[in-house]
Order: sequence, then structure tokens, then C-alpha cells
Amino acid sequence: QVQLVESGGGLVQAGGSLRLSCAASGGAFSRYAMGWFRQLPGKEREFVAAISRTGGSTYYSDSVKGRFTIARDNAKNTVYLQANSLKPEDTAVYYCAAKVPSRLTDVYTQGYEYWGQGTQVTVSS
Repeated sequence: QVQLVESGGGLVQAGGSLRLSCAASGGAFSRYAMGWFRQLPGKEREFVAAISRTGGSTYYSDSVKGRFTIARDNAKNTVYLQANSLKPEDTAVYYCAAKVPSRLTDVYTQGYEYWGQGTQVTVSS
């Protein structure tokens, strides 16, 4: 069973950037498709970005497409979310998640099996 720990959140001004990291342990990281989600205050958790086992396939929500980039380093058991051009509406707790995929190239917007504890991102206007 994989354990996930996010880091890299913080307070940033609008237009700024952050890089979130999610370190995995306890399992073969390269077996998992990975995703990032966020939960805005008072709202349900929403999908942000996903990446396949090898990193060859990615997928983004419309709200972050062109601003955020998901990447992974299987040698370091880590998945990243580079968040640029941040907006106040990006303020949320960001979570990473893992799922055993059906195929090597699959990416997912739901159905994740393992979750981290989250890292807070606050964007000031």
C-alpha cells in the first residue's frame, strides 16, 4: 500500500508560482497512475490534473489547463504540480492521489484508491 505526502504549499501573490510535490513510499511508485485534486473552502474536492504511470500521458481540468503542469520522477518516487499564473480562485487544499491503472497510458479523473493529507495553497489578490 502506497503512502503519499504532499509539500510545497504556501502563500503566494496572484500571478505567482508554486511547485507542489508528492512523495510516495511503501509501494512501487511506477505502478500507479497519479493525480492532483483540490478542495476549495465549502466545496467538494475537484480534479486538477492526472498523469500516467510513465508520464507519457497527462490530462488537465479546464480551469488549470495552460497554467499548471503535472510531472513525475519515478526514480524519486515523486509527482509534481507546477502551478503558474496563480489566481485567488486557486486557493484550496491540494491533494495527490494514486490509482493502479488498467493500462500503462491511462489517466483518471476519479476512482483513486490512495490519498495524501493535503497541502494548503493560498493566493492573495
